[in-house]
Amino acid sequence: MNIVRDLLKSGKTVVGTAGRIDADMATMADAGWDFLLYDSQHSPVEVKQMLPSIQSIIGKKALPIIRVSANQPDIICFALDVGAMGVVVPMVNTKEEAEAIVRAAKYAPLGDRSHAGPRGQFGEASDYRSYLDMVNEEILLIPMIETQQAVDNIDEILSVPGIDVALIGPTDLSIEVNSTMDFQSPAYEKALDTIAASCKRHGVVPGMYFIPPAIDPNWFVDKGYKFFTMQSAGWVTEGIQNGLSKITR
Repeated sequence: MNIVRDLLKSGKTVVGTAGRIDADMATMADAGWDFLLYDSQHSPVEVKQMLPSIQSIIGKKALPIIRVSANQPDIICFALDVGAMGVVVPMVNTKEEAEAIVRAAKYAPLGDRSHAGPRGQFGEASDYRSYLDMVNEEILLIPMIETQQAVDNIDEILSVPGIDVALIGPTDLSIEVNSTMDFQSPAYEKALDTIAASCKRHGVVPGMYFIPPAIDPNWFVDKGYKFFTMQSAGWVTEGIQNGLSKITR
């Protein structure tokens, strides 16, 4: 099972934070987050290097999701083979590009992902065909909406069966709508509302890659955005300081 997918389908808001390969993610994965998002697009880390970290959080509360560097079948396959239970794909601008994600991520007959043997993170199945069907059903597929072209094509993109979340790239989209880093400008808010309305029509969850600084996450939740990440550093520091403040020193 994929608890993040189940939560989204039930209308809940899910919140994650960044996963890293150079830190103890097992503790972070049990801290209350719904998912850890590992990034290979804007980082020097390749997908296959994430395997040990992802293995360390299997069975924890937070599920591993990987943002791949490009919409390429081999890279998407690598991400799934190392244990990702969801894949984020950047710069998806057309229906054809969304269809390519589904083909790369799902086993036949829904796609053409190569078989590499069972992975245990989705649960047990009675036979191999049942396992393949289970993975096809449970995996989260998340195209990023980051350009004006993607906004213009949003209904076509979200009409593709198998797409679960439309994830906004906040900074890139702000640049595209001539509101660079102004995340509450009229043009930016119009794009947000256009995407959210399309998501509602197609049964897809709108999300934000991150919540921009100084904006209340509930401002986005009220617009329907129920999948996003938050930075953990401030909350970690606040928790440590709170704990220390209770000790006589």
